[in-house]
Amino acid sequence: MSVVNTNFQALSAARTLNQSQVRLGRSLTRLSSGSKIVNPSDDVTGLAASEKSDAQSRRVQAATTNVQNAVSYVQAADGFMGGMTKILSRMSELAAMAQDVTKNSSDVASYEQEFQSLQNELRTTVGGTTNDIGGTADVSTPLGTFNGLTLFGPGSTGLTVTIGPTAGEDMTVPSSDLCQGSTLAIIHQDNAGAYDLKVTDPNAISTITGAIQQMSTERATLGASQSRLELTGAALQVEYENLQSAVSRIRDVDVAQETTQYARYNILVQSGTAMLAQDNQTPQTVLQLLQ
Repeated sequence: MSVVNTNFQALSAARTLNQSQVRLGRSLTRLSSGSKIVNPSDDVTGLAASEKSDAQSRRVQAATTNVQNAVSYVQAADGFMGGMTKILSRMSELAAMAQDVTKNSSDVASYEQEFQSLQNELRTTVGGTTNDIGGTADVSTPLGTFNGLTLFGPGSTGLTVTIGPTAGEDMTVPSSDLCQGSTLAIIHQDNAGAYDLKVTDPNAISTITGAIQQMSTERATLGASQSRLELTGAALQVEYENLQSAVSRIRDVDVAQETTQYARYNILVQSGTAMLAQDNQTPQTVLQLLQ
């Protein structure tokens, strides 16, 4: 049927051209953004799954940071105890030399002076109140701290670390309370501020040896915690990689495939534009019937 008012072919060509332009624009947006899902309607199920996986990967990242900080906490505590072990070794050496009968009183006094200086270092590192370590004043700001956390005194409660992306995945790094046992016997003072243990005491060597054993036990406990934390950190890194891979498969655009689609839609737009121009000329053939 030859009509002038309505050009059905042009309307159909315009509709097809409009669809091709929409697809071309969507393909261009995917290539420019790198994302396969431009609008939620593109993949409703995939979008929901990727959002959940992305949120979980963020929690895994946070747990990884927690684990790394806990490792730093353990390393700081172990570093302090390594230094204190060296101090105790020197103190045991001084106690042994003080037992030498060939030494005069001046030599022994020199040993005692160094011995007390090392006791002061241990006391300020461990810290504690007068009720805990005696003396005339509290050591409320000990050297043995990590980011404001007390490492060795009675105030050390250990560290509870969230090591996973879900609730309840926690690990507790045990506390290292050195205000007890042989270490306490070394750093404890009387009411006048004098140390209970002297370099010349008969039991000095055995007390110091016990403190060294206490340090070794605490360091072994921390080492076990550090080992577990490092293994957990490695596992979290693998989990994060797997989650990111899953999100990528859902959301990231395949550039090679999308480039092919883009070329296709571009050709369709160009051909559709040309055909629409041709269809717009069709009503002019009706004028030949009027001549």
